[in-house]
Amino acid sequence: MPSPTILTAAQAARRAEAHAAAVAQRTQAHLDRRSRGEAHPVEDFLYTYYPFTPGQLSTWHPGAGVAVEADATGSEAAESYVRTLAQRKWYRTRDGLTEIDLDRWHEARGSGALFIRDLLERTLSREGTFGCFGLHEWAMVYRQDPDEVRHDQVPLRLTHAQTDRVVENHRVRCSHFDAFRFFTPEARPLNEQQPTRESMRELEQPGCLHGGMDLYKWAMKLSPVVPSEVVLESFDLARDIRTLDMEASPYNVRDWGYGVVAIETPEGKAEYVRRQRAFAARGNEIRRDLIAAITAAGVPAAAQSPR
Repeated sequence: MPSPTILTAAQAARRAEAHAAAVAQRTQAHLDRRSRGEAHPVEDFLYTYYPFTPGQLSTWHPGAGVAVEADATGSEAAESYVRTLAQRKWYRTRDGLTEIDLDRWHEARGSGALFIRDLLERTLSREGTFGCFGLHEWAMVYRQDPDEVRHDQVPLRLTHAQTDRVVENHRVRCSHFDAFRFFTPEARPLNEQQPTRESMRELEQPGCLHGGMDLYKWAMKLSPVVPSEVVLESFDLARDIRTLDMEASPYNVRDWGYGVVAIETPEGKAEYVRRQRAFAARGNEIRRDLIAAITAAGVPAAAQSPR
């Protein structure tokens, strides 16, 4: 392994403090709502579908290939931070440098990291597909009775019959299993593909909104080898995508301060694709950063296989 990049205790403490403040700015409203027992139809998804807490997100990690050194001239607060870092899971201190113990991390997480790397590389190798128009959310309520709708606290924008006709008048082209598995039984045969968990690596492509949101999941699962700044970028992307996901859905989220992307209209379709393309570009940058972190952790590329 190459020699690590060295941070002083003061540098590490400043980055950790800045990261914690950035996370607090993004998550405090959720924590306040949770303390009052209030649900949020858009943002709660980031904390319920993905099993990571604001506290986990706010914990700063320098990433693989970076070590923090004790600094005799640094402040007591900085030195205290290094001692705290050294006590965290996966870290070790050797010759005055605190860094990730990659041998232990590989033993526990190496096979999972290999899968994630393969998935990311395969996804990057493909062109994005644009034109699904977020119909997965519509397929999740297709031909449901009103009391069966998943987000029953949020009204639909259209009547149930009109919502069903939107599905029936479009090609349903969802390639993401974790969206497809929530389709109603009546909607499943309408999908042009029948994705499975096993076919994920063959079907994932950069234009998929759910694939872009899942970069947050992969970044957190790779912790602590991914720099926390990259993890936060993946969280921001997931939150922005979730906004479009619900604005383009059959639900009316105006009362929560959101707009409407009416994908049943030409104008709505154009807006959806414009934002979808921007998310795909951001997602691919994060994929490259995650692959770089996995490489720094010493996880090799998977053997080449047909894509």
